[in-house]
Amino acid sequence: MNTSLKTIALASILAFGAAACSKGDKAEPKAPPVENAQPKGEFVKPVAPENKDSVNMLLPDFAQLVAQEGGSVVNIQAHRGPSMPVAEAAPDAAQQSDDPFYELFKKLWPNGPESQEEDDDDSNFGSGVIISADGEILTNAHVVKGLNSIKVTLNDKREYTATVIGADEKSDIALLKIDADNLPAAKIGNPKELKSGEWVAAIGAPFGFDNSITAGIVSAKGRSLPYETYTPFIQTDVAINPGNSGGPLFNLNGQVVGINSQIYSRSGGFMGVSFAIPIDVAMNVAGQLKKNGKVQRGQLGVVIQEVSFDLSKAFGLDKPVGALITQVMPDSPAAKAGLREGDIIHSVNGETVRSSSDLPMAIGGLPPNTQVVLGVWRKGQQMQATAVLTTLGENNSTTANADKLPSHAGSSVGTFEVKEADLVVAVAAKGEVRELVVSQAGETAVRAGIKRGDIIREVGGVRVDSEAALREALRQAGKNVPLLLQRGNHYAFVALVLK
Repeated sequence: MNTSLKTIALASILAFGAAACSKGDKAEPKAPPVENAQPKGEFVKPVAPENKDSVNMLLPDFAQLVAQEGGSVVNIQAHRGPSMPVAEAAPDAAQQSDDPFYELFKKLWPNGPESQEEDDDDSNFGSGVIISADGEILTNAHVVKGLNSIKVTLNDKREYTATVIGADEKSDIALLKIDADNLPAAKIGNPKELKSGEWVAAIGAPFGFDNSITAGIVSAKGRSLPYETYTPFIQTDVAINPGNSGGPLFNLNGQVVGINSQIYSRSGGFMGVSFAIPIDVAMNVAGQLKKNGKVQRGQLGVVIQEVSFDLSKAFGLDKPVGALITQVMPDSPAAKAGLREGDIIHSVNGETVRSSSDLPMAIGGLPPNTQVVLGVWRKGQQMQATAVLTTLGENNSTTANADKLPSHAGSSVGTFEVKEADLVVAVAAKGEVRELVVSQAGETAVRAGIKRGDIIREVGGVRVDSEAALREALRQAGKNVPLLLQRGNHYAFVALVLK
C-alpha cells in the first residue's frame, strides 16, 4: 500500500534557545500575581505555580482537544477500481530521474520511483476533515489522485464510499462527499491570526494508525516552496508523516487553521519541518470546486524575479523587497495597466509584497475580473497602478528562469569594448534589427552574473541597440546599473557595479 505525503528532500537544522531568570540579593519589582487569568483559547489549563509570587502558567490541554474535536477527522483509503486503467509513465520520466532537482524535490508517496517499485500503486491512504454536517470532507488532492474507489472511515468506525466533487493540484486540495447527515463538522479558524510560537496540533492517521494526535508550534507563516506557487504554507514542527496528508491542523481554540500537506525530509520520515495549507486557502478552493468543479485564479501577465541586495541598490531601494518585473505579456492586465519591465511591485491592495513569491500567491488567490491596486516602485519613485485580472492559463509562467543558453540568428557587424563594465560587446544584425550581444565578459561583468552570449536589452531602464545608446545609458545610470539581459527565451535583471 502506498502511503501518501508530499515531501521535499532538504537538510534542516533547528536551534532552540531558553532563558532563565534568577533573583539577586535585592528583590526586583515583580508584576502582581494573576490569580484569575483567563485562559487563551478553549483547550488550555492553568497550572498553579509553586511560588505564590509567580504568575499562573497556561499549558495546552490536548486531551480535551482530541476528545471534543477528534470526531471531525476521518481516515481515507483510496483504491483504483477495475474499470480504471493504470496511468502510463510521463514521456519525460527518464529525463526527470536524471535531473538533480528531481531527487531534491520529488514527492515521496505515491509518486517516488522507489516507492512505486516496492509498493502497490493501486492504493493509497491519508486523512481528511469534515467541513459540513451533510458529509463534505477536505483532504489533499494527492491522496486521491488517479484513484476512483474511495472509502472514508469516521471516528466511530462507520464507513462510507466517497465521491470526489473536485480536486485542484495547484493547491493540493480535494473536496469529497459522503452520503451522511448530522456529522461532527470542524470549526474553521482564521490562519491570519496565527503567530510564530503558537501551539498547534494535528490529528490524522500516520502510517495508517488512525486517531493519532501530534503537537508542536507554528515555526513560520507564508512559506513558499519549490513548484508550489500559489500557497503561503504554514510551517510547523508538528510531527507529520505519510498518512497525515489531508488531515487538519488545529489551534488551541479547537479550530482548523490548516490542512497538513508536505514535509521536508532526507529519509522520508519526520525531521521537524512540516507544512500545512492555510484553511482559508483550502476553503476558497473547496467553494470553487463545489460551485464550478474547477478553480479559477487571477492572472496579471508578468514574469518576475527576486530583488537581490545588489539589485535593490541599483534600483534605489532602501532594502531588497518586492517583485521585479522582467517581462510584461502583450495585451495582459499588466500591459493595460501601464506596467513596464524594471517596475518593482511592492504591494497588492495594500498588502505588502516582501518577496517575488508573494506576488503569485496574492494574485492567484483572487478570482478573474478582480480589480487590484498595485504599489509600484519605478525609477526611484512610488506610484500606483490599477489592473483588472484575467484568468490564469495552465501554462502561464510567473517567475524568471535564466538557465537556458542563448541561440542567435544573424551576423556580427562589429564589436566594441566597454572598459568600465569589463565587457566586449558585439552588434548583431537580424535584418534591420540590431542587438547587443556580450562576446567577452571580464571579472566585473561575471561578478554581476553576465555571461558570454547574453543580449543586453536595457540599461538603467533605457532600451539599447547600439554602441552610442549603450554608452549614453551607462553614463546616465551612475555607479550601480541595473541591466536587463536576455538569455535564450528568458529575461533577468542583474546589478552591474562599474569600475
